[in-house]
Order: sequence, then C-alpha cells, then structure tokens
Amino acid sequence: MTISVPIKRALSHFAQVETWVFDLDNTLYPPHSDLWPKIDARITAYMAAMLGLDGLSARALQKHYYRAFGTTLSGLIHEYQVDPADFLRFVHDIDRSSLDPNPALAAAIAALPGRKLILTNGSHAHALATAKQLGIDHLFDDCFAIEHGDYLPKPHLQTYQRFFDRHAVDPARAAMFEDIVHNLEVPHASGMLTVLVKPKEGAEDFREDWEKHEVAPPHVDFVTDDLAGFLAGLVR
Repeated sequence: MTISVPIKRALSHFAQVETWVFDLDNTLYPPHSDLWPKIDARITAYMAAMLGLDGLSARALQKHYYRAFGTTLSGLIHEYQVDPADFLRFVHDIDRSSLDPNPALAAAIAALPGRKLILTNGSHAHALATAKQLGIDHLFDDCFAIEHGDYLPKPHLQTYQRFFDRHAVDPARAAMFEDIVHNLEVPHASGMLTVLVKPKEGAEDFREDWEKHEVAPPHVDFVTDDLAGFLAGLVR
C-alpha cells in the first residue's frame, strides 16, 4: 500500500470525519478493471448512431465533450438536447461479471464510523449495480448520482452544494475519495479531507492522460493506491 501524507495533514484528522464520500468509477473499483472501457465504448456507439458519425469521429467528439463539459452527456445535452435518461440507460447497460467482489474493501468500509455515501457522475442504477457486484451496496446510506445534480457533473461547485444540501453534509466533518484530481478541488476548498485514489505502479490504467497526475497538487491531502488498506489503516 502506498500512502502519501502531506505535512499539512495527519491521519489523526480523520478522527473527526462523520461522513465518508466515495466516487464510484475507478475509485471503488480499480482503474485496471474493464468496466470503464465497456462504458466508454458504448458512449462512442451511442454518439455514432445518434449523429451518423464513423467510430473515429464519434470518439474524438466524445473526448472533446468529456474534457470541455465534465461528462460527454453534458456536452450532448448542451449541443443536442439529448434525453439523458435514454443515454444513461444505454451506456451503462454492460456486463459487470468481470468485476470480482472485494471482501477486504467491504470490511474496511463497514468498519468506518458514520455515514457512507457515493457521489458519482454515473447514473444511480449504474452505481447500485456496480456496488452490488463488488459486494458493498449494503454498506452505503445513499448515492448522489448525476441525475440528482440535474445532470451537472463534478467538478462544478453547484453539484457539490446540491450534494451537501441533499444529504446534510458538513464538509468540515467529511472526507472525499476520488480518482480524478480536479474533482477534489471543490471538496478541499469546502473543508473536506481529500484522498486521491490512484492505480498501483505498473497497473493498466484506462483513464484519459489528462486525468492522470504524477504529483498531487496542494488540494489533495492524501494519496493511496490501496483504498481498502488505507481505510483499514484509519480504523486501526
């Protein structure tokens, strides 16, 4: 397990955490899993069929929207007023059987004191199905999915504010676990402890190049490549 603890923070800060917030994709399951590539491919297929584009053109536009708007869906809503429910049903209709249950992660999350919430740019149905496949769905009190933020994704400030309000979260007594650096900026500025979950060294990583950071910026309090081990260490 790799843990980086910046001087400005110590593990003892987690003693005051009463709400534990987890991103879903590439955080609760590792980035070398094939789940995200499956979703990614279905997004490309959706755009190709909808816009009459070849695969390469659809994928290029998909990645442009993703970076410019935070999600491809946000770009499609902005440019084409696409039906978000239809889009989410299609892109999250994947086989999750390749994702193994994670008993170590389940035990570590179960041992945490306080509430556990999922905050994801994916759909509510996708979050529940994926958490169930991991064997951790019963451990979470609730899930704030993209539809609960009116399809405005992280890292928008308004989305986090809606999340805080909906679940009565006190950021000063909460921690956020996330695989994308810029999605931790608002949580940190709001007073949350922030933990960047990264792949193990040498492991396959299907995220976009701009989502990967070798050096954690100041708004990241901790870095780990072993979420279950990190959480278990906090409880110990």
